[in-house]
Amino acid sequence: MKHAMNILAIGNSFSQDATRYLHDIAAADGYDLTVIDLYIGGCSLQRHWENIENNAPDYDYELNGYAVRGEVAIPQTLKERQWDYITLHQVSGKSGIKESYYPYIDLITNYIKKNAPTAEVVIHETWAYELDSEHPDFPYYGSQENMYLAIRSAYEFVADRLNARIIPSGDVIQKLRSHPLFDYARGGQSLCRDGFHMDFIYGRYLTAAVWYVTLTKRSILGNKFIPPAVDDMDVDKEKIMVIKQCVHDMLSSEYR
Repeated sequence: MKHAMNILAIGNSFSQDATRYLHDIAAADGYDLTVIDLYIGGCSLQRHWENIENNAPDYDYELNGYAVRGEVAIPQTLKERQWDYITLHQVSGKSGIKESYYPYIDLITNYIKKNAPTAEVVIHETWAYELDSEHPDFPYYGSQENMYLAIRSAYEFVADRLNARIIPSGDVIQKLRSHPLFDYARGGQSLCRDGFHMDFIYGRYLTAAVWYVTLTKRSILGNKFIPPAVDDMDVDKEKIMVIKQCVHDMLSSEYR
């Protein structure tokens, strides 16, 4: 192994999706990466801040994509090790509403900077729901395209105010949705498994690849990791290659 990196995601099921295969991709590249995900399903930035204030042990703790224990609090986890990156994102239904981030993301970021001074706070841009999503917050946006544009605008606004980098998962997902293999409207593979969470194979692989390339600056093209089959569904290696190429193209020096 070469290099070493510690990543902490403070999130919900969307960070759980995004980090499931992150360690595996790194290991296949000979990169020593540890990723901890603290999550509560459907957790908003407001609740994260209230949990910090109350030192609430409400989080499940995942290490390198696998559940380890529950009843964990943010303050104790910040002291657990020397963090390189700590990621934040808004709950999916409010991700396109700028006002919902404040004042909580500022309060959380300031707390992190005081209690984990080695860490760079990075903003995880989440994604728009599937075209036919039945998520109760989807009607607010009216369409997938509207939701994507609102999310992108909100995350860019927040990142600019914080002078923080973005992990552009939502951008890459939306771009890939235009590829014939992933064009759901025309019979392609949906990147969502239930209309909003990532597909267990391709969606989770894509988001992990975006995180890996963004945070390590390493290429995904030659990476040998292939996600495992799920529910006896074979993994289509052509789709994996399309994902790799899309991530590479979107995260090249010309992008952002």
